[in-house]
Amino acid sequence: MITLNVDLGDRSYPIFIGEDLLQDKSLISPYIAGKQVVIVTNETIAPLYLDKVLSLCSDYQCKTVILPDGEVYKTYDGILPIIDCLMENQFDRRVTLIALGGGVIGDMTGYAAAIYRRGVNFIQIPTTLLAQVDSSVGGKTGVNHPLGKNMIGAFHQPQCVLADTLTLNTLDDRQLSAGMAEVIKYALINSGEFFTWLKANMSALNQRDPEALAYAIEFSCQDKADVVAADEKEQGQRALLNLGHTFGHAIETGLGYGNCLHGEAVAIGMVMAADLSMRHGWIDESVRQQIISLIELANLPTCVPTEIANGQTIKLSVEKFTELMAGDKKVLDGQLHLILLNALGSSLITSDFDGEKLSQTLEVFATA
Repeated sequence: MITLNVDLGDRSYPIFIGEDLLQDKSLISPYIAGKQVVIVTNETIAPLYLDKVLSLCSDYQCKTVILPDGEVYKTYDGILPIIDCLMENQFDRRVTLIALGGGVIGDMTGYAAAIYRRGVNFIQIPTTLLAQVDSSVGGKTGVNHPLGKNMIGAFHQPQCVLADTLTLNTLDDRQLSAGMAEVIKYALINSGEFFTWLKANMSALNQRDPEALAYAIEFSCQDKADVVAADEKEQGQRALLNLGHTFGHAIETGLGYGNCLHGEAVAIGMVMAADLSMRHGWIDESVRQQIISLIELANLPTCVPTEIANGQTIKLSVEKFTELMAGDKKVLDGQLHLILLNALGSSLITSDFDGEKLSQTLEVFATA
């Protein structure tokens, strides 16, 4: 087992990474303050891992909330069953919520914990690659709004993160690839060496090699832990972790939540960021092609899909892209701030980009 630490003073917490951690009650018991626990999971994960987590919590007054599975349910109304359970059972301020699932469950559970009785404890048990390398760490919680992704939320740090890598064995290939987008992100923003490692090991990662996955998860979590410790509330460098996300969130919202997985949208967004960076002369065509090649090796899309569920066609125009990006959280005082690249493994946050060049990038990727 690997143990990392998110250093936030008296709110610091560990990240446990390893195989078969759901068998070890001693890992989470120190982080449950009271006698009450609510496990929140979804219909997909519950049959796989709920019994194991219930065993971890056998010494506590424990309730479960099983939510429907999917990004489309990540709404304010979607968290009400969690709040209802807490209220109906008169759980107090020492209750601990446990998020058992992927990024959607983690975000919703964390947000419910942030607002119930003005804040109670929660623990993250991420079961997807995306959640293990990114969303379970850092305390970003929230829900979506029809006009923008993650626009309703709070910073609320977990007590600990328990990443059992064996849960990735039940993850379907598409979800595994979606998580790989966030892994690639860490390489692009600040580690050319990790980018080289990913190129050499992507086949092993796709085949779920335990050693390769463990290293990718450890590197990603350590990188994020360092950034969060330096900039918890995203006043500066933490925004670098949003590479590809401004474009990606516009894609997710524009196509309808759930029709393009978050990691898939981020992958496309990173290609768009590379395209815009190249148009400014900050990277050259060879770097852009290396990024595209690695994303393709991870079985991720590099262009906006036009056909979604059940063969339905949805178009995303330049105008719609522009409208959705104008509502992004990284718009400050009316100015959009983008995370772009100035080298392979080096990134910057800037509002000083050429609007005409942005329009050119949007025209390339728009589907209408």
